[in-house]
Amino acid sequence: MKSTKNKPYKRNWLTRLTDIFFRPKHFFGRIVADGKIEDATLKAVLWGLVGGVLVLIMNVIRGDAFTVFSLFKAIIVYPFLAVVLLFVCSGLMMFVAEITGGERDWEIAVKGIASIFFVYPLALILNSLAFNCTSILVISLATDLYMLFLLYYIAVYCLHGKRISVIFVLMVAAIFLACMYMSNYRTVWFLVKNISVTLTCLG
Repeated sequence: MKSTKNKPYKRNWLTRLTDIFFRPKHFFGRIVADGKIEDATLKAVLWGLVGGVLVLIMNVIRGDAFTVFSLFKAIIVYPFLAVVLLFVCSGLMMFVAEITGGERDWEIAVKGIASIFFVYPLALILNSLAFNCTSILVISLATDLYMLFLLYYIAVYCLHGKRISVIFVLMVAAIFLACMYMSNYRTVWFLVKNISVTLTCLG
């Protein structure tokens, strides 16, 4: 059944989060195209802002100086990066849909990715809590694997890709991720997530 024939998913944000965690098949299967793609973009901006502000507060509590740059990064850079991530990941999901026989619907892809953007501030906070090389490795790996888990549901239940094909594509992505973690390229990935801890590890 095409996703556009399903009834729109209209529930409060707390119920949405609960469904994503405990009933992902139900949640992602109810995402439809209704012409309101700007809502998905706004959602990414707001989650980015929430993440940026929370990280700023945590850094100040830990003793970091409150500067104009840190404020700019919290209210401008993080929301901007969230929007960039939204459209880059949506493009990747369109590619996955293409090679797995799914629906090539840009709006559904954007809404599917936007629906999991609660992970963005969560990842920012968890990465900011890292205090050594081991913790940044564990946190980074855990959030990356959880994202692959959610992308599976978007590819299968939002974009209706063939399950076996989607699993194969995500297995390739997981292998690529594993190779990156086992190589020196992981340092670049860690720098994106927590600069100070990564630089300490390099030192």
